[in-house]
Amino acid sequence: MDMALATRQLLVFSATAAFSSAALAEQTVTMWSHWPDEVAKRTFVEERVKDFEAANKDCKVKLQFIQKADLYTQAKTSVRTGQAPDIFWLEPDEIAFAQNGYLEPLDGFVNMANLEDFAKRSWGHNGKVYGLPLEAYTVELYYNRDLLKKIGVSMPVSMQLDQAGFEAMVRKSVAAGITPFATGVSDRPYPGAYFLQEMLLRKLGPDDYRALLTGKLSFKDPRVLETMTWVKKLVDEGAYSKSFSTLKLGESHYYFHTNPGALMFPIASWYTGRAFVPPDKGGQPKDFPLGIMQYPAPNGATCPDCKTLAVGGSYVMYSKGKNKECAGRLLNSMATVENGNKWMQGVLLQTGIKTDPSRIESIHAPYFRELQERNAKANYFIGTPLQYMAGKCADAFSQILNRAFPGGQMSVNDAATQMDAACKA
Repeated sequence: MDMALATRQLLVFSATAAFSSAALAEQTVTMWSHWPDEVAKRTFVEERVKDFEAANKDCKVKLQFIQKADLYTQAKTSVRTGQAPDIFWLEPDEIAFAQNGYLEPLDGFVNMANLEDFAKRSWGHNGKVYGLPLEAYTVELYYNRDLLKKIGVSMPVSMQLDQAGFEAMVRKSVAAGITPFATGVSDRPYPGAYFLQEMLLRKLGPDDYRALLTGKLSFKDPRVLETMTWVKKLVDEGAYSKSFSTLKLGESHYYFHTNPGALMFPIASWYTGRAFVPPDKGGQPKDFPLGIMQYPAPNGATCPDCKTLAVGGSYVMYSKGKNKECAGRLLNSMATVENGNKWMQGVLLQTGIKTDPSRIESIHAPYFRELQERNAKANYFIGTPLQYMAGKCADAFSQILNRAFPGGQMSVNDAATQMDAACKA
């Protein structure tokens, strides 16, 4: 064999070996995400995956968007059978996945300095962090400015009514044939309790409110009963729609801003994920008069400026995943200040990733400024009730405080008795 031929064969062999080695080293990360019908959030995730693949040629990502209920059902089955994706979407109230050993700690993969402290606490277990906190939110009280004018109510400079003023506003709304609260609970375990939970937080203050959620304070506490009695009065006066129990979360958005229209919408600030898309895709009308008021200050409130802040949609890694190296790199690539800004600018929602608000620009800047104004003096309570409750207590919250009580199907005493039976330590 002449030297030239031998050299060519050696080069071909070397190239083939290198190709085979690269092919073997390439990893395909499987990733399940919620938000199939929330364009801004879906676009953000798709763009981050595209950017990651472009910068990491040895990693491919198979991304699939799934509705939350279906995703949770599939995730709970697949982690037990060893078939879960490398990365999947969860919220911190599902920390049991980590407690049961199904999740991989992210501390060795993600730069924790780029995550907000409150977000790390939300996903903390045994000193480790188990979720990339992409979505964070406050619990807001949105309202229709035009409908408020129609019923002849003016808000004070503080944008916070007292208990009597708020009750009078609800009565005027009902008298005008306008549903006060657009809320639906048929496919979610929490929206029906938003108003009550925010009132209890303000009435009790953060310490006693936490004690209530963790079973250390009774629902028969006089302050709790007083607050529930007032909320029950609003319920009996028609605060919620007749379709409350059958309305889905997505449908409640449309109910609020389009048809038939409601005065207020107690919902998390991720309202924008559905509202700020084109109207033909379910978003609010282009010129919808959206406003944000403070939740009312209950009589004798311990903390009238308190407000819930929580981590929502996050990404976790499966502890038995076979592509952890690429999966970890993907999550770390998302956790940057630049991407935190892109999230807030594109989705108009808070995030658990650190940001630099001074660099954010958006066509919805007026909304974002108003949101900042409402939260400027807030005393934040970190976490929703379902992030503190578990087991039969969480089930009772969903069935009683989320559905039966605001739906007018249960008395104050029965609701408090059943909550204590399920939750009292």
